[in-house]
Amino acid sequence: MRRASFALLSAALFSQTVLAGDLNVMPDESRKMEALLAKSMLAVANSHLDLALNDVDSLLKINPNFKLAQLVKGDLLLARSKPLTSFGDAPDAPQSRVADFRDEARVRLQRYQEQQPISLEPRYLWKMNASQHYAIVVDTSKSTLYLYQNVNGEPRYVADYYITSGKKGAAKVSEGDQKTPIGVYFVKSSLPKRELADLYGDGAYPLSYPNEWDRRFGRNGHGIWLHGTPSNTYSRPPRASNGCVVLANDDLLDVGKIIQVGITPVIITDNMHWSDAQDKSDRAALLQSLEQWRKDWASRDTDAYLRHYAPDFASGKTRFASWAQQKKLVNAHKSWIKVNLSDISVFAYPDQPNLAVVDFEQDYDSNNLSNRMKKRQYWIKHGDRWQIIYEGAA
Repeated sequence: MRRASFALLSAALFSQTVLAGDLNVMPDESRKMEALLAKSMLAVANSHLDLALNDVDSLLKINPNFKLAQLVKGDLLLARSKPLTSFGDAPDAPQSRVADFRDEARVRLQRYQEQQPISLEPRYLWKMNASQHYAIVVDTSKSTLYLYQNVNGEPRYVADYYITSGKKGAAKVSEGDQKTPIGVYFVKSSLPKRELADLYGDGAYPLSYPNEWDRRFGRNGHGIWLHGTPSNTYSRPPRASNGCVVLANDDLLDVGKIIQVGITPVIITDNMHWSDAQDKSDRAALLQSLEQWRKDWASRDTDAYLRHYAPDFASGKTRFASWAQQKKLVNAHKSWIKVNLSDISVFAYPDQPNLAVVDFEQDYDSNNLSNRMKKRQYWIKHGDRWQIIYEGAA
């Protein structure tokens, strides 16, 4: 009866996520940890408690700080002496902590069940420039960070990792709301372990929140980082940070090897979408609009050039009317203009299917001015037409 009681408890959790025939082989180190956990839970569901305990012991030998595995082992040992009535049935166990562990078990089992998206492309990575060797996409709903390599401008799946995100969910709005932001960001800097409190683990990578789009809507706050876990903790529950994206220290060190400060994009969503035919069509149309914008600017046809800007365009405090007036005044003194664009990258904005962030190197030359700058534009699709809604230095 005691074994049956615990088996039923584990089976209830396990059946929400994993069927025995759906288990996949996942060779990455962090995936191996999840595989051992899943095997243990499956053994419990099938009333093979000794096998389950062996798997948990193997897991704890790899990483003794895996607190979820410690909890499962505690339950298995208690099951030898009394019937267990709930997950984490230790006497006086804090129910909030038990609920966190249950969530982590659910998420990790879901990750173990699902096929790694080797053949899929996230809809956000429309075009990476040659200097962007990798891109990161975070799906807070699945507590997963995906890593993609740039192969001739197209993303290729490399790996994925379990992550922790904000206690209050996603879509950050204000300072202290304990939410993880949704948007297109870039790694701003690298903070080594020696400069950090133990809470942040083996390193940290601050992100560019709030970005231009966040500021347009009054979103504020600071200190959104990719970072690790405390020295005595392998992983944290799925919703446990103050808004940061948190990885196990070993996983952070893996990801840190590919991060390029100021270059690597980090796209955060709360609902992962994969690329389809419409995305490819939108990408082609946007790139064509970008090229036409360049040509119209170089032609000194100011009216045609300004038609590429949306009526609600803004660059800082400058609105469209002021922008148009300034451009007409400047172009009136030009006898010739040359504009070249290079290192173009395009990222579709998460949760806003008609918005994209475009970065490029702009080489501008005219009869009275020459400059080169890194520029960022936000393009929005109105009907079947792409227009610029923000423009500024990147």
